[in-house]
Amino acid sequence: MATIDVLMPVKNGMAYLEASIASIRNQTFRDWRMIVLDHASSDGSFECASKFAEADSRITVRRFPERDSLSDILNGGLALCDAKYVLRQDADDVSLPQRMAVMVDAFSANPDLICAGSLGDIINGRDRVVGRLDMPVEEGAYAPLSLFRIPSSNPAVCFRLDSLRRVGALYGIDFLRVLPEHRRLAVPALAEDYFFLGQLAMLGRCVNLKEPLIRYRWHQTNISKIKAMEQLRVALDVSRYLADSFAALHGTAKFDPAPFCNHGERLFLIGQETDFRAQFDALKKTLVRVLPPSRGLQRELAFREVLADRRSAAMAAKYASFAARHGVRPSEWHTVKSWLAGSLRRQTLLQVAPVNTAT
Repeated sequence: MATIDVLMPVKNGMAYLEASIASIRNQTFRDWRMIVLDHASSDGSFECASKFAEADSRITVRRFPERDSLSDILNGGLALCDAKYVLRQDADDVSLPQRMAVMVDAFSANPDLICAGSLGDIINGRDRVVGRLDMPVEEGAYAPLSLFRIPSSNPAVCFRLDSLRRVGALYGIDFLRVLPEHRRLAVPALAEDYFFLGQLAMLGRCVNLKEPLIRYRWHQTNISKIKAMEQLRVALDVSRYLADSFAALHGTAKFDPAPFCNHGERLFLIGQETDFRAQFDALKKTLVRVLPPSRGLQRELAFREVLADRRSAAMAAKYASFAARHGVRPSEWHTVKSWLAGSLRRQTLLQVAPVNTAT
């Protein structure tokens, strides 16, 4: 039994698979096992991973041709894990050499920690840095942020396995189980990582470490690129489901997170409304009542308040005040900028219906 099991799903990922596996083999922390989860690859990915397995006994390759979705594949991988921690990596990403060592130290120092993500670089298909993973690192930010967008980059996370097993955590399913069965959501793909991490955030302590530990690859075949609009709609479904579950879990009034979500660094158009200040006040009241005071919660609420008034001049003024006090984060600035760009840009935003929060 290793200290860390690495789950790496792959389907036709030959372009970057060798570099991704090599980055695990180059870790300074040596007590790991890698499980490559092949989903019916036809481009040589299975054969490539198998050659690594022949050269390194810590690597094993399993085929899952019958699995229908990424959630199914990841759950099949979780069933094979028996290490203390489970580390995720996609077949096109690259872990920095100290990633495992830093994660093990973080979990060892924080026995209540169930999930940790990290910062990192965003690279293109030619290994050039084109951006930064923009995730909150303040204590207390993870849980509130999870209602409005994904709180960690999934290939950058590490989990405590016994915590996952204790709460029955699996990809694609509702393991909170606080809503009636007929209302439970299933997310087999597109936002299965967000659904998984958002639920974990309601059940225990989750954080993002300040260290950059991964190089996340953004290229033309990313699902987030080729199915962007569909993914945004699924992500909004997840946000609304998490908000309903949050209210049920804590016995509070329901609220619609949609006006304050910034999935893909975009806002959703909700009818013809531009003034969501009353909805924000209700949301803030609920979160302050339930979540412990923290800098992270304070910042998240301050930014969502910026988004509550969609009049361009008001949003610009509020964002300037917010940034002066809290600093600038790329995802926040890009969200505001996309709205302030005007009506032409807004035509690319998704129109969604409001929901009734009275019941």
